[in-house]
Amino acid sequence: MVQGYGAGREQYDEFGLLHENAAEAGLAWDGPPAVRRETVRGPSGRDVSALVWGGGRPDVVLLHGGAQNAHTWDTVALALDRNLVAIDLPGHGRSDWRDDAVYTPGSMWEDVAAGIEMLAPDARWIVGMSLGGLTALAVRRNRAVLVPRLLLVDVTPGVNPAKTAQVAAFIRGPEEFSSFDEILARTMQFNPTRSESSLRRGVLHNAVALDDGRWTWRYDRRVLGTGETRGVPATEDALRAMDLGALWATIAEFDGELTLAKGELSPVVGDDDLAELERRRAGTRVVRFPDAGHSIQGDRPVELARLIAELAG
Repeated sequence: MVQGYGAGREQYDEFGLLHENAAEAGLAWDGPPAVRRETVRGPSGRDVSALVWGGGRPDVVLLHGGAQNAHTWDTVALALDRNLVAIDLPGHGRSDWRDDAVYTPGSMWEDVAAGIEMLAPDARWIVGMSLGGLTALAVRRNRAVLVPRLLLVDVTPGVNPAKTAQVAAFIRGPEEFSSFDEILARTMQFNPTRSESSLRRGVLHNAVALDDGRWTWRYDRRVLGTGETRGVPATEDALRAMDLGALWATIAEFDGELTLAKGELSPVVGDDDLAELERRRAGTRVVRFPDAGHSIQGDRPVELARLIAELAG
């Protein structure tokens, strides 16, 4: 199990690249922001790690997608310039891996809820992208008070293997890479709309160097059917395990503010999903991002931050 930095540890400072995020997004840079890493113990006995931005009580919580980590929100957080928390989902970033290697909303919600309760108990908005959005719905279903308002980022419970085929193709790539350049090249191949510098930062945050100089991803890949496979592969079986019907029911019963951000270049949310969303919860606001793919926070972070600021007030 790889969870440390590995070779080259001394070269990596997880907060040392934020000036690059600011420069690329055209944001003012007055020096390093107030951001720190915190860890809480979840009810499972495993640690949940998170980035805490600002010095006050957070009113926004950010949950990333599968195979990502809390740093995917760095530019959004810089643009927002407010008190918030970005949580590493179990098995991702610096959060502990699960022994059973199962990472579904139903298996993760309790640890994520503990992170929200301990680090952002007064949060007014939860922002969940992809798997993070589905997990936020599972938290809402079980601990509604922790998710009073929700922004779903390019995901609905209508997700299926066809819609996520491109994402899955990238994730199912090699388990190890001979060099950093190789792992970066593959990332660039699957993200043609992103700059090389932004993808380089993303890989540095989401990969680790092994003792022999090779590189591997930081997140637990066993769920994807590689290595020690005790989890559920990312197939129809995995989607059935997510109990998506129950998550649609949660949307139908949601009595707080609910907004969907849709990346227009992404196939993950289709017209059928928008129709089902309207059927389940008529009048739900949908905000379209014309030049964004699935990871709107990576493709259009300033625009997404603007939407979050509008919602959170």
